[in-house]
Amino acid sequence: MKPILFAVLAGLCWGVGEIFTKSALNTKTVGPLTALFVRSAVTLVPAVLAYALAAHVWRTAGEPADWYARAPLSVWLKLILGSGVLVGFCGVFFFYYGLSLPGGEISLLRPIAFGLAPATAVLLGWLMLGEGVSWVKGLACAMIIGGIVLLGADHGKKTREEAARVKQGEAVARGV
Repeated sequence: MKPILFAVLAGLCWGVGEIFTKSALNTKTVGPLTALFVRSAVTLVPAVLAYALAAHVWRTAGEPADWYARAPLSVWLKLILGSGVLVGFCGVFFFYYGLSLPGGEISLLRPIAFGLAPATAVLLGWLMLGEGVSWVKGLACAMIIGGIVLLGADHGKKTREEAARVKQGEAVARGV
């Protein structure tokens, strides 16, 4: 139950936090790279402090103080490429860039990006890590993908309707 509580807390933090980010991007005074830079810069200090406390003061079992000296190159590469490049930069940048574009509604992009992530994790966890996939996990992933398809289809319909209204408005303006 405790891991689920932390997942819920993470989801709530991300959901509320991204509303602030989308609101900032909507002002057009910042772009997606600025939002990514600020996010990364602000995150560094609390992350360093939390790690130092966990590893050196509280001596939390899951945070070895000498990991950087003992970790093999493969662990470093997984952290740098996975957590750093793919999640910390690419994933956040693509998400923020999508939010900054016309039609980049957070109510559309957030469920797609953060719905696809768990479905991908279940598939790759099974293929690469040997994790089990029960019928419940499979059904949940199918429902997630179904929800993404529904959101995309609804957005596509709205986009076509909006384009038709713009075209009609232009024709009226020209006196046609």
